[in-house]
Formats: sequence, structure tokens, C-alpha cells
Amino acid sequence: VQLQASGGGLVQTGGSLTLSCAASGGTFRTQRMTWFRQAPGKAREFVATLKWSGGITSYADSVKGRFTISRDRAKNTVYLQMNSLKPEDTAVYFCAIDVGARAIDTYYAQERAYDYWGQGTLVTVSS
Repeated sequence: VQLQASGGGLVQTGGSLTLSCAASGGTFRTQRMTWFRQAPGKAREFVATLKWSGGITSYADSVKGRFTISRDRAKNTVYLQMNSLKPEDTAVYFCAIDVGARAIDTYYAQERAYDYWGQGTLVTVSS
């Protein structure tokens, strides 16, 4: 399975960006797709997740109300609409996919829940 993330860039504080992540390659069943991010000098952290069955979403407190995760099932693609961006949102954003036998509903905010990762896309928010 390959994940191709795109949509990063430079934006001013208060601006918006939309990231996308397309999954492809072979036969697989998507259970969950999730966005993480890693700021310079910091550990990678959970941002938002979407459970494929039912479309249930969950967000980190730091982005709740500003970011929206959504999907296109036909394209096996997940999006991250980011509004009201802040300098502290500056990071490399990674998408990850769980293609296990069933969706993980407990530790979905942890990296170990995921089988494949995208290459990352840089988001820079200027003050």
C-alpha cells in the first residue's frame, strides 16, 4: 500500500489549507486513516482520524473546531481541511492507514496502530 500526501505549503496566520492523502496499491481494506504531524524538534503527534466504516472522526484538542477530516471512499482518499491556522500548526503532516482485519478503536492516536505511512507534507504558518 502506498500513501501519497499533498497540499502542504506556506500560509499566513489565520489562513487555510487542505491536505489530501490517497491510498493505492494492491488489494486492501481501509479500516482507518489518520493524520499526524511533527513539528521541528518535537515528537510526532496525533491530529485527526477517520474510521472508514461509519465515518466516525476524532480530533486532537489542539485542532478541534479548526480542522476537519473527511474522505472520498471511491478514491480511497482522506482530506484534512485546516482553517484558522496558527504558527504552532507548523509541522510536517503525515497520513497513515490501518488495513488490519478490523479497525482499532482504542489506541488509534498512537503510531503503532498503523500499517503504512505517507511521505509527509510540510505546512508552514507564518506569523
